[in-house]
Amino acid sequence: MTRVVIADDQALVRTGFRMILTARGIEVVGEAADGAEAVDAVRRLHPDVVLMDIRMPTMDGLEATRRIAAIPSECRVLILTTFDLDQYVYAALAAGASGFLLKDVTPEHLAAAVRLVTTGDALLSPSITRRLVERFATPQPALHRDLSTLTPRELEVLTLMGQGLSNAEIATTLTLSEATVKTHAARIFAKLNLRDRSQAVVLAYETGLLTPGEGR
Repeated sequence: MTRVVIADDQALVRTGFRMILTARGIEVVGEAADGAEAVDAVRRLHPDVVLMDIRMPTMDGLEATRRIAAIPSECRVLILTTFDLDQYVYAALAAGASGFLLKDVTPEHLAAAVRLVTTGDALLSPSITRRLVERFATPQPALHRDLSTLTPRELEVLTLMGQGLSNAEIATTLTLSEATVKTHAARIFAKLNLRDRSQAVVLAYETGLLTPGEGR
């Protein structure tokens, strides 16, 4: 059973999300009223997913996401907010979030999103992520991982990921099987300590591997 922590400064919101998820077979193992409590809950409870609000007292959801991403765990962060602003989406992805939802999401979509991110996939499509990164990312190679650890083929795969191509499209472009592309992607994630494809897209632009306008 998927285990979730709900982080939101409003008790009624936490209660509502708990009821929605529990009714759909997802276990809520903890709640947090601010980002600091969310980080502590991840360390104590080892959830699979944190539903994270952005605007909270003491520590906001973006800083909490950065700290959770630094914890050696398989926990994924799914951002939930009432603020439909591109800069929040980008900041959340850059901080290590695996997805982004508005709070008016349907109960069915919420439960499906929680299950999706536990598979290691990203909730936002690579092409949507790329458009956000092109708008907000600033190349800063010195602050990021050394791409020299990648083989030439892995660098090709990362470049195409950054352009928003799916595994099937990458396979066609490079004349590989889709299974081989998935293997390359897994190795890229492991070498660069990435959690999912959205983080790979962010990294491709912030390291300067891609520049705005190179994607589709």
